Amino acid sequence: MAYLGNSARTREVLERHHMSAKKKFGQNFLIDSSVLEGIVEAADVTKQDFVLEIGPGIGTLTQYLAEAARAVVAVEIDTSLLPVLDDTLSEYGNVTVINKDVLKVDIGELAREYNGGEPIKVVANLPYYITTPIIMKLFESGAPIESITVMVQQEVAQRMAAEPGNKDYGSLSLAVSFYSEARQVMEVPPSSFIPQPQVASAVVNLKRYDKPRVMVGDEKYLFEIIRTSFNQRRKTIANSISNNPHLGVSREQVQNALIKMGIDERARGEILSLEQFSELSDILQSNGAMLN
Repeated sequence: MAYLGNSARTREVLERHHMSAKKKFGQNFLIDSSVLEGIVEAADVTKQDFVLEIGPGIGTLTQYLAEAARAVVAVEIDTSLLPVLDDTLSEYGNVTVINKDVLKVDIGELAREYNGGEPIKVVANLPYYITTPIIMKLFESGAPIESITVMVQQEVAQRMAAEPGNKDYGSLSLAVSFYSEARQVMEVPPSSFIPQPQVASAVVNLKRYDKPRVMVGDEKYLFEIIRTSFNQRRKTIANSISNNPHLGVSREQVQNALIKMGIDERARGEILSLEQFSELSDILQSNGAMLN
C-alpha cells in the first residue's frame, strides 16, 4: 500500500470513504512526506520502541510510525474514522487502534499492558483546540513517558519554549520546563495539510526529565500559584495570589515572601523563573498556606 503522505493519495482515501475533515475534532490531514519523516526522526523511533499516537486521523503518520516502531497504539476519538483506519493500516500487524478520548485513557495502564510498564514514546498531530489539556494530561499522568513529539500551532510551540520576560512566557512554559526539555524541531506551513489551517504549525520534541527540574514541597500548590499568577497578566503576583481563596494567603504574606527572595513586591508573574516560583510556593506553605 502506498503511503498517505501526499495530496493525491489522501484525497483518494477520503473520497473512497466519503469522508471530510471535521472541525469539531480539529482535523487537518498531513500531506507532506518530509514533515512526516521529520516527526519520526525527531521522536527517535526505533524497532525497540512502543509508540502511543494520539489522533491518528486517517492513519497518515501512523503508517510512518508503524514502519519505524516495534508497536503502535493509536487512540482516536472519532468513531467514523475506524473503517478508514482498518483500510489504511491493514498491512500493519503492529498497530492497535483504540476508539477513545485520550483524556479518559489511563496512560499508565496502557504502558503496562502494551509495553510491560517500560517507558513509551508519544507522538501526535494534536488538534489545536485541545493541545494544552493533552500535554498536561501526559505530564501529570505519572505514566512512564520517555518523550512527547507533537505537531502544534506555532504560537503554542513558542509558548512551550518561552523564557521569563518573554511575552509568550506563561503557565504552559513553566509546566513544560518543570517536566521536560523542549526543542522546536521544525516549522510547518499551512500548505502541508488538507484542509489548510489558518495558522502555521511547528513540531516540538519534549524530552521528559527522570525527575522534575526543581524540587518543591507540593506540586499541586506550586501549579495553582503559577496558574493564578498568569490568569490576569497585568496584575501583580501579590494581588493575583491573594485574590485566589483556594491558596489561603494574604497580599502581605505574598509581598513579604517576595521581599525575602529579593524580588520586587510589585513583580508580575512573567519575570519569575521556575526556580523562583518553586521557592515562593515553599515559603508560603511554610507560613501555613494550603489549598482549600
